[in-house]
Amino acid sequence: MSPDRQIASVPQTMRASVLKAVGEVALETVPTPKLDPDQVLVRVGAVGVCGSDVHYFKHGRIGDFVVAQPMILGHEAAGVIAAVGADVPAERIGQRVSIEPQRACRTCAQCKAGRYNLCPAMEFYATPPIDGAFSEFAVIQQDYAYVLPDDVSIEAGALCEPLSVGIWSAEKAAIKPGASVLIAGAGPIGVIMAQVARAYGATSVFVSDPIAARRRRALSFGATEVIDPVADDIAKLGLDVDAFIDAAGVERAVRDGIAALGPNGRAVLVGMGADDVLLPVGRIQARELTVTGIFRYAGTWPIAIGLIASGRVDMDALVTQTFGLADVPAALAASGNPENLKVVVRPGE
Repeated sequence: MSPDRQIASVPQTMRASVLKAVGEVALETVPTPKLDPDQVLVRVGAVGVCGSDVHYFKHGRIGDFVVAQPMILGHEAAGVIAAVGADVPAERIGQRVSIEPQRACRTCAQCKAGRYNLCPAMEFYATPPIDGAFSEFAVIQQDYAYVLPDDVSIEAGALCEPLSVGIWSAEKAAIKPGASVLIAGAGPIGVIMAQVARAYGATSVFVSDPIAARRRRALSFGATEVIDPVADDIAKLGLDVDAFIDAAGVERAVRDGIAALGPNGRAVLVGMGADDVLLPVGRIQARELTVTGIFRYAGTWPIAIGLIASGRVDMDALVTQTFGLADVPAALAASGNPENLKVVVRPGE
C-alpha cells in the first residue's frame, strides 16, 4: 500500500478478536490487512453478532464449513474507509460505508447469471478460512463498500447484512402489495422479515413464536397478528397465506407453515435446522406450492440502504446491547439471550 493511498492513522498492526478453538476467543494484535488494487480498507465502526458467529464459536463448524485454523468472526459490518488500493479513487477515503461481506469470482456461470451468491469460489467474511470483521480494520472490494447517507447510523449500516437476508427472502417469496405472509420465529431475522414484508406491501403479517415476549415484540416491528404455535395448530387456522417464511429452523414450523399456504403459495426456508425434514409432498403438489431456500443474497445493498434511509424499516431499534472488541465472548453469549434482538460489537471501544 503506497503512502499516497492511505491516511496517516492506519497502523501496521491492529487489534482483533480471534477464534482460537471451539469456545475460545482471544483479543490479539495481528497485521493490518494488505490491500489488493481494487480493495478498500475500512476502519470498522460496528459489527452485528449473527447466529452463525455463535455457532462457529460453540461448534467450530457449520455443515461443510469447518474452522481448521484461527479465524476472525463477524460479517455484519460498517465503518469508514481509511485507505484505498491502487485502482480505487483516493476520494473514497473518509466515506462511511456498509460492507457486503463477500467476494465472488465474477467469471463462473453463476456469477455471469447474476447469482453471485451461489459462486462456488465465494470468499465470505467469517466463513472458513476467510477472516471477518471483529477487528479494527477489514478489507473488501471497493464496489462492495456501499456509501451510507448521513442520516443512516453506522450500526444500521452494519445491519444491512441481516436486512439483506430479509430482502432476499421477500424477493424469493414474491411478496407484493396486499399479500398475506406467515413468518415462523420472532428472533432477529423473523422481526426483520416482518418489517421487510410490510415495506414490500404485505397487509397481513402473521408471526408465530412460542415465547410470549417475542410475540409481543413482533407486534412493534411489523406483525399485524401473532400466534402461539404451541397453543394453536397453525395448520388448522385456515390462514391460506400467499407466502410462508421459516426463520425458526424447526421441522414442525416448516410443515405447519407449508400447510398454511394458499394455492400457488411460496415457502422460503431461511432458518438453520436439520439437514433433512419430512415435507407434505401431497399438499405441495395439489396446491402447486413452491418451496425454496435462500443462500445469502445478491444485489440487495442498495435496496437495504434505501429502506433504512426512507424510514420504512428501523434497524437502530433492533440493537439491544453493545460491547467493545475486548468483550466479544460476552457479546457472543448475549446474542443467545432470547431477550436480545441484535447485539453489536464496536471495535473502537
